[in-house]
Amino acid sequence: MVRFSTLVILAGIVLLFVPIPPVATILGIVTIAIGVVMRLLG
Repeated sequence: MVRFSTLVILAGIVLLFVPIPPVATILGIVTIAIGVVMRLLG
């Protein structure tokens, strides 16, 4: 089964390509960072 942290990282990558630059870019970076932290702690 795919780990939840992997799904969070993928969601962050998708947010980077959403055409609302300031909001989506910040949310994408934060989401990827949360996914990486989850991966390291889990």
